[in-house]
Amino acid sequence: MENQAGNGRVVRIFYALVTLALSAAVAFFIYQNVTSPDAKYPFKLGLDLSGGSQLIYVADVSAVDPGEVPELMSVLREVIERRVNIFGVSEPNVQVERSSAVAATEEHRLIVELPGVTDIDEAVRSIGETPLLEFKLIDAEALAAAAALKEIEIEGVSATATDPFEETGLTGRYLQSAQLQFAGQGGTGGLSNEPIVALTWNEEGAELFEEITANNTGRLLAIFLDGEMISSPQINERITGGQAIISGGFTPDEARALAQNLSFGALPMPIHLDSTQTIGASLGAEAIEAGVFAGAVGFLLLAVFMIVWYRLPGVIAVMALIIYVIFMLALFMFVPVVLTAAGIAGLILSVGMAVDANILIAERIKEEIRDGKSSQDAIKEGFSRAWLAIRDANVTSILAAIILFWFGTALIKGFALVLLIGVFVSMLSAIVISRTLLMAIPVKTSNKIGRFLMGSGFSR
Repeated sequence: MENQAGNGRVVRIFYALVTLALSAAVAFFIYQNVTSPDAKYPFKLGLDLSGGSQLIYVADVSAVDPGEVPELMSVLREVIERRVNIFGVSEPNVQVERSSAVAATEEHRLIVELPGVTDIDEAVRSIGETPLLEFKLIDAEALAAAAALKEIEIEGVSATATDPFEETGLTGRYLQSAQLQFAGQGGTGGLSNEPIVALTWNEEGAELFEEITANNTGRLLAIFLDGEMISSPQINERITGGQAIISGGFTPDEARALAQNLSFGALPMPIHLDSTQTIGASLGAEAIEAGVFAGAVGFLLLAVFMIVWYRLPGVIAVMALIIYVIFMLALFMFVPVVLTAAGIAGLILSVGMAVDANILIAERIKEEIRDGKSSQDAIKEGFSRAWLAIRDANVTSILAAIILFWFGTALIKGFALVLLIGVFVSMLSAIVISRTLLMAIPVKTSNKIGRFLMGSGFSR
């Protein structure tokens, strides 16, 4: 029995040493990475900490099927992100946001954060033109109707009509690529050396374009760019292969610019710039300094309280909290999590929630020792009894974080995400790390020193 107990103690000490060694290695890696000018895994700071510009666009979804809105907003985000990355903006953050369910009007917004860009005009130029490409059929009857609303001219024919254009559903969302070509190149026909833009659709767009041309032979197909009709060729035959051509009397430079803009991203629906915000880098540095200082002071006060009041379990709790912070920072680097001022607040709050579990465990262990159990049996039973309360408290915190992330704005989402990650990691540190370290320390509660180390408060 003594040999088994000795072997078990050796195993527990081994696990504790492995835990401490792993934590030290991770802490050293974080330190090296943070201090290195060419860090491979730097902390990704949000706009409020690094400074830069924020542009908020509102999408016009009035002509879109509600069921397709989430997919189109995802396409929109990818298009804008692709354009921003092309212009070399460091670590841009592009995200989709929907107005709260209780808002008076539902809006679908695109938030573009450009760290390091403090000039709003430069930020807008970084995104560049975001053309909306649409293909619409021309209704000959509506074109010929003499409605005195506005005069339009298509292929030399003048008439008045209300709205002679029929939606086809074919937009820039299906565009795969756009290239500058010249008429006659590749068998396109037309005037010699006329600059044109050759479009290539993706698989879904190719099927839709083939269906449109097959069912509307002889009709005019108007091509709109940002609401302006630039061409209206006649459909002479069914077109397969996913190819289309835009010609509109372009100069070579105009055609090249159009092809570039379309390749970089034709929007699946209209958007307009709703608001802008500039944050200076100095404000971000102050926020980081204040957050780190608040966290350090809070942690120090917490550590002093835990050690003075809970003694040995308090020391173990502080060590577990240090390991908890180390692993949280590692997660921020590798996931990576975009750290904002709200995210730092969430991290500080999660540290307070992590120590709550250690307090519950320490109190349960103290009760078991009062009943005359040995330190090892008291630790096992104390963790077992504290687990139910820890589980319930963390489940409520997880639900709160999920609700905040689901319904909150971008700022609140950063806080909720860090809090959610913190809750899961804190459960790991309290249940696994604290238990491993406590079990590795042999304490005899039969003597005064052992009872003092495992006690609490100011009593002996």
